Parts: sequence; structure tokens; C-alpha cells
Amino acid sequence: MTEQLEVRRAAVLGAGVMGAQIAAHLANAGIETVLFELPGEGADRSAPAQQAIERLAKLQPAPLATPAYARRIRAANYDEDLAELADCDLVIEAVAERLDIKRQLFEGVAPHLPPAGVVGTNTSGLSVNALAEVLPEGLRGRFCGIHFFNPPRYMHLVELIPGAATEAAVLDQVEAFLVTSLGKGVVRAKDTPNFIGNRIGVFSIMATMHHAERLRIPFDVVDALTGPAIGRPKSATFRTADVVGLDTLAHVVEGSAPRLSDDPWVGYLRLPDWLRALIDRGALGQKSGAGVYRKEGRQILVLDPERGEYRPAQPQAADAVQTLLAERDPGRKLAALRASDHPQAKFLWAIHRDVFHYAAHLLGGIADNARDVDLALRWGFGWRHGPFETWQAAGWRETARALGDDIDAGRALTAVPLPDWVQAVEAVHTPQGSWAPAAGDYRAPSPLPVYCRQRQPETVLGGPRPPAGETTFETEAVRLWHLEPDVGILSFRTRSQAVSREVLEGVLAAVDEAEARYRAVVLWQDSEPFSVGADLKQVTAALDAGDFDSLERMVARFQEATGRLRSARVPVVAGLRGMALGGGCEFVMHCDHVVAAQESYVGLVEAGVGLIPAGGGCRELARRAAVQAPDGDPFPFLRHYFEAVAKAEVGRSAPEARRLGLLGPNTTTVMHGQEVLHVAMAHARALAEAGYRPPLPEPVRVAGREGLANFEGMLANYRAGGFISEHDHAVARAAAAALCGGEVESGTEVDQRWLLRLEREGFMALLRSEATAARIRHMLETGKPLRN
Repeated sequence: MTEQLEVRRAAVLGAGVMGAQIAAHLANAGIETVLFELPGEGADRSAPAQQAIERLAKLQPAPLATPAYARRIRAANYDEDLAELADCDLVIEAVAERLDIKRQLFEGVAPHLPPAGVVGTNTSGLSVNALAEVLPEGLRGRFCGIHFFNPPRYMHLVELIPGAATEAAVLDQVEAFLVTSLGKGVVRAKDTPNFIGNRIGVFSIMATMHHAERLRIPFDVVDALTGPAIGRPKSATFRTADVVGLDTLAHVVEGSAPRLSDDPWVGYLRLPDWLRALIDRGALGQKSGAGVYRKEGRQILVLDPERGEYRPAQPQAADAVQTLLAERDPGRKLAALRASDHPQAKFLWAIHRDVFHYAAHLLGGIADNARDVDLALRWGFGWRHGPFETWQAAGWRETARALGDDIDAGRALTAVPLPDWVQAVEAVHTPQGSWAPAAGDYRAPSPLPVYCRQRQPETVLGGPRPPAGETTFETEAVRLWHLEPDVGILSFRTRSQAVSREVLEGVLAAVDEAEARYRAVVLWQDSEPFSVGADLKQVTAALDAGDFDSLERMVARFQEATGRLRSARVPVVAGLRGMALGGGCEFVMHCDHVVAAQESYVGLVEAGVGLIPAGGGCRELARRAAVQAPDGDPFPFLRHYFEAVAKAEVGRSAPEARRLGLLGPNTTTVMHGQEVLHVAMAHARALAEAGYRPPLPEPVRVAGREGLANFEGMLANYRAGGFISEHDHAVARAAAAALCGGEVESGTEVDQRWLLRLEREGFMALLRSEATAARIRHMLETGKPLRN
């Protein structure tokens, strides 16, 4: 095999929810994919697979980055189309999670599998070796477990599980493909039941349910305690169970228990009576309208298991426990929870203790090192920190002693002692690497070449840190720095990378500095989001003071800052991942090239706070429409942009942002967010090598008053139909004026400064209205738009 796994064509066996969504994500990556399902009975034997492809458009969250990508998936059936497998570079099985069904399928398709491709199983916990037994010996070296978490597009984790015969080179190639081509975080797991993520994650859920029942903690309070308060997702425990489906959770738990007969904790892998009762009466969670929670009108109800009835949910922890959780030092926090007599505190200590105990006991058997366990829980279950990170942050030795005391006193779930290595180490994560019990040493992060593309890789607490780079210029709001001496990196330092006055001044100064020091610049943020847009707190403070002059100066300075990116003597490339909203989007729009992670969320959302883009965004859209108009009439292209601005539409992927016109043809899409900086630096350097010169500010042909009249007619209809409010109309009218170039003859070529003045004047007029002020304050207070 070659050093690279080049997947030009793939196949997915099984068109259920998981299989169809794996096919969708392969399509997102630009891979032609054949989706197999059992044959139908009609004339079109592939109709069941085709129906699964069509259902993708109805699923939320959307499995496809843009609906058009469904065309990259072809429906097939096992009776007529197996010959197509031979031309596939990758085949992934994703049928029902039963060993007999999977083995039967592999026996049937084995003669048709590709002679040189890779074959994987998407099992969530069955033995990879048991599945490999039914394959020809020559194929076993290219067979492995490839376990995607659901939903495959959004869940970062993929567990890669070798069989006894899997070739090491094959694993390396598959890992590189999963990382770069599919954008995944890969953890290698050993071939043990449920692998890493589900083994510990499902245990954590069941232990939480056990202690909630033992200490009589209401379900809504459990969710208040086990969500963001301890670094877990907002859906916490019972809401997560409802979202996943109580029947699905039951299938996982009950399917796991027989495979874990030698696990000392297996007795806790059982469904509580109240959960079984819910399933028996069809209350399966979110998909059935009722589960642990039920919604009646606007009210959320939660099950009281003792009464068997629902009551209004009151998800709030006790004040005393909230005080304990507010402690910032992890060691003092865990110690305080352990020492408290409050049932909620005892509950929190117990669920931490049991996960620590379980993870330590399993580590050497399920994973190579502690880093893989922590990343599996972070990427697969949304934990802020994995169990070993949390334990180490709280004090490794002190916490180990507390665990030992509880085990000795019979307070832990089992009497199994902690493994000897726990007492032998001072920490599991060190700058040298993470503890690997089998090796008796610390294992550095993977040396595979694919990880050299991640200039600032994800790290674990206490583990190796990425290079900080060398700073050449910084203020409180921005930093100009580099990893390599010829390409500068410009980053914002405000909360959520908000665009403040200080950011604008910093950008202007940093570009001056960059022109003197670097051949090119990348606009990049060290963490997501890219930017949430304007600092609304600064705007509100000026509004409250009635200081409109300073606000207008800020808008003018904003236009100057984005324009400075466009006019810089060195190329500026945006490295985009996460959200780029409002002003953040406008900064991106003014760069010479954009390298965007596929999971980027881009929008000019100013209409949500009663404003229009005024950092050059309207000017830039008018310019793009003029460039796109071969017959000189920009209106057909402008209409598309107008709707995106007036409706505050957000592209929920880089391809969708391109469809909306917010990302232009100068965009390169990258699947893995951690590779964006590497690719952006390469593009910036390539532009410099090509003898870069900034674009000249050419005049823009505008739609003028005729285009404005067309927009006015559309808005009048929307207003008459009650689809928009009076202030929505005012905002959209201001956007139309800025995009059309105002009251000039259609087809007039105007100076770009004219367009900047129009968007600035429209912005300021709206800012002076009480309706816009109310929208801004409401957004600050609630985080949600106000329709007034």
C-alpha cells in the first residue's frame, strides 16, 4: 500500500440512521459514496437506500454541510450492486449492532470487497476480532474498527480499533485519512467491549442514576449539578438520555452487560425500574414527546419516580452546593464536596470518585495511555476535561488517598483496589507525555506526520503544550506573532474575540507592523469563536451616554480597519473556524483569501439587533454583485445578498456560507479545524511568492434607484402580509439603500467611499432609533434577538 490512503470512492453497508449519516459525512468531504441497503420489492430495488438518502434532508442537526451534497451519494442494494465494492477504496459496515447480523453480512460481501482497499466496521462495542474471523485471511490485515459517534458530522471522536491481524501501516493511513479528510479526532482503542468512550461514558451515566436514586436527588436537580457546573454538556444526564432515546440507552446498557461479565462494576449496568416503566409505556424521550422530561405548552415537566407522575421542573442546585462549586481551585472544590454532609455534595463527590476509580482500573486494558481516555470523553461525550485531567487538577496523590479511603471503608461501588501504578506516579499527564501502564512510562502524543499539520493541537491538562510563538507586537486587544519568521499571525484578545475600539486600533497598528516585518499575515484566533462581532457593551455604554459622535467615529474606524486588510502591502489570509458573525464576518470578507474549517458558522447578523453591516460589509457585497454581473446589471446577484443581510441568515457550514455569498470564491475549505492555520499559512506564503500586490479600489456599478424600488416592493408585500415588523422594514430599507448605492441612476459606477458613507449613514440612523436600542439591550440581557 502507498503511504497515503487516497479515498476517491467509498461504500457504506447499511442505510439506517447511522450508516446514512456516515455516508453524508463522506459526501461532505467530497467523496463519491455508494450507500447499500437490503433490496426493495418494487421495480427500483435500491429504493430503500434512496429513501434513506432523501431522509437526510429532514434530519436535525443537518448531516449534510449543504443539501446539494446528497447528489454525491448513490443508492445501491446487496442483490444487484455488490460488484461496485471492488472499485471502492474504503468500505464501512454500519448495520445493526448484533454480532450475528454483522458476521452474516461480511460473509456475504467478502468475495466482492476491494482487493487493495480498507474495510472497517462501525461497531460501537462488539469484538473486531470476532468480526474478522469471517473474512478471508488476506483481507484481515486491512480490516479494523472505525467507530463514529452519533451524529457523525458533529461528534469529533472516532475510535480506531485494530484487530489482531491489522497491519500497523493500515492503521496509520486510516488515522491520517480520518483526521485530515473527515476532520475527526482519532483515539486508538483496544479490542475490548465498548472500547473507551462508551465503556466509561455509559458507566458514568449509570453510576449517576444509581447515586441519584440512593441519595434521592430529583432528576432536574441532577441535571443542574451534572451539566456545565462540573464541565459537562448543558444536556447533563437525564436530558441527554431523553435526546439519545431511552430505548437506545437501554439497548446499550443491556447489550453491554453480557459482554462485561468479568467487570467488577457490571451489577450497576442495569436499568432502574422507573426507566424500564417509561420505555414499556412508550415514553422514549424527545422523539416520543415524553421521557424523563415532558413539555406541556411552554412548561417543562420532569418525572417524579416515587409518585410516577410529572411535576414542574425546577433545575437548581442548593445554594450551599452552588457555593462549593464556585470554588475555582479543583483540589479545594473536590475536598469540600467530599467533606460536606449535604446530599447533593455527597452525590457529586461519589460520581467523580466512581469514574476516577473505574477509569484507573480499566486504563491499561482499554487504551494505550491516559491521554486517549481523556480525549475520548471530551470528544465523544462533551466533557470539558477527561477523568484523569480532572483527577490530576485536583491533586493526584491527595485524590488517590481519598479514593483509597472510600474503597477501604466500603463507600465505593466495589472493593477493587486502585492499581499499583496509581501510587507509583506523581501525575498521569506531564510535558513528556501521558502515562501508559503497559509500557510503564509516559507516552508522547502521536508522531504521525498528519499531526504536524496541527500547529496548535488540542492538549490535555498537564500534557505537552504547543509552541506559543514569538510576539512582535501586542496590545491588550490584539497580538501579532509568528511560528515561522516570514508569516505573521494576527489574533484578537477580547472575550469571544469581540470587535471593540481597542481591537480596531490594534488591527490598524498591527498591519503597519506586519508590512515592515513579514511577507504575509494570517488573521487567526487561538480559540473559537473567530469573532462574535461588535462589542455590544461598548455600544450600549455610548448609547446610554448619548455619545453618538464617538459611535460614528468607531464605525468609521471599523471601515478603516477592514479596508486596511484589503490595502495591506502584504497578503492577508483569514484562518476561520467557529463563528464569524457580524463584524467578525466583515473582517473575513476583506481578506485576500479565506481558509475555513467546514464547521464554520458565518453570518452578517446585524439585523438581529436592528442594524446593518457597516464595517465595509454592504460595500463588499455590492462590489461582489457588480463583479458577478456579466451584463452590467448587478440586481439578480444583489437580491441574494440582500436576503442574507435582511434576514440575518447564518451559513451553518463553510459551503452554506459560500452559497449565501458570505464566503467568496477565494475560499478553501478544510475539514479539520486544527489544520486551518497550517493551510492558511501555506496560502499566505503562496500569495507572497506570486508577487502579491493589493487590489486597486475600482469603482462599483450599482443597482441604484431601480434596484432600490424593487426591494421596496418586496418589503411592502412582506409588511402587508405581516411577515416583518415596522422596524424590520426600516432595517431592511437601510440595507437595500447601502447595497444598491442609494438614489442614483441604475448602472452608475460609484466610488467605493460612496458606498462606505451610505452604509455608515444607514447604520447611524438606525442606531439613533429607540427600537434598535431596545434590540441591542435585549440581546445583551438574554442572548436572543428581539422582534419589535
